[in-house]
Amino acid sequence: MNLRQLIPIFDNSVSSWALEARLLRWLTLLWLFVGLVVLFSASYVVAEDRQGDGMYYFKRQIIWVLVSLILFNIIVNLPLRKILGVSHWFLILFLLLIFVTLIPGLGKKAFDAARWIALGPIPIQPSELIKPFLVLQSARLFGNWERLNWEIRISWLAVFGLVLLGILAQPNLSTTALCGMTIWLIALAAGLPYKYLGGTAIGGVLLALLSISIKEYQRRRVMSFLNPWADATGDGYQLVQSLLAVGSGQTWGVGFGLSQQKLFYLPIQDTDFIFAVFAEEFGFVGSILLLLILAMFTTLGFIVAMKAKNIIHRLVAIGITVVMIGQSLLHIGVATGALPTTGLPLPMFSYGGNSMIASLVAAGLLIRVARESSEAEVVPLRTNKLEHRNRRV
Repeated sequence: MNLRQLIPIFDNSVSSWALEARLLRWLTLLWLFVGLVVLFSASYVVAEDRQGDGMYYFKRQIIWVLVSLILFNIIVNLPLRKILGVSHWFLILFLLLIFVTLIPGLGKKAFDAARWIALGPIPIQPSELIKPFLVLQSARLFGNWERLNWEIRISWLAVFGLVLLGILAQPNLSTTALCGMTIWLIALAAGLPYKYLGGTAIGGVLLALLSISIKEYQRRRVMSFLNPWADATGDGYQLVQSLLAVGSGQTWGVGFGLSQQKLFYLPIQDTDFIFAVFAEEFGFVGSILLLLILAMFTTLGFIVAMKAKNIIHRLVAIGITVVMIGQSLLHIGVATGALPTTGLPLPMFSYGGNSMIASLVAAGLLIRVARESSEAEVVPLRTNKLEHRNRRV
């Protein structure tokens, strides 16, 4: 691989990409740029208060973006079969790290959830990093379902179950639900029998209900979601402040950098509730434009899936689209009070290196599928012309 291809602005191969791949690339970079602008505004005040440097979180995020973009460009220029060939090793690695987070003294806690491992100054959140590889391995399993024996099927289904149980034990119900939904939709797209899908869906709902009944803080979140104003200074505080931010934006927003709720009223404003800051500063119009970006990404993702001739490639495109857009809609649903309060970052907006890496790796995989699906139709024609020319010579 040419080293220049590791840096997006120097990648000269882009002009030869399929149309869907180029559109997805520019849409991803636009999404990333808007996210960085919003993070700058959302994080400045808290960074100034906590670190004595308003640019602290923004500068760290830029470093993660640069690392993530290198990984992004490696993936868009690497044959998908090679990535699929090693995806199971990464899945197993991050599964082991998920269980390491549950070991007292090794897993780092935040808000009563042990989701991180500290490698020196670098926090590792395996439940975020595992998402793209969970999509890849799910696509491999369900794409080859009919050709596999039951031993292999059961083995990988057990691994997926361990992933979900490990994330749920941290506890992280929202990420568990997102990962479970992604696996289920990939299986549905692969055409698995409805009796399996129906039983799995019922089991997933029962597991979620069991978790809510056991974990008191999850029960309180559900109750506060139903009527946050009943305890506006207690369990409903986060949602109430988020709704005040969203409502204050009205039609056009209060203006970039002028959010009032980010002045220590809205908690976790640079991660779990960053959309509320965005909605306050850019209003209803800005929120609709963001939803249009997500809608275009979704449309292109499913176009890529429909054009893919390889079933595994098609399932990868569907899975990546579900992860990226599903997580975005869940985050927006929480910030607007449509869903119970939970801790899901908004891809390419929220502060955090793990989320940024997972998001750009996922986007890179979708673009790679787009490249291979469309360019496969062109390459044989060029080869045939070259062979014909050689015969004439």
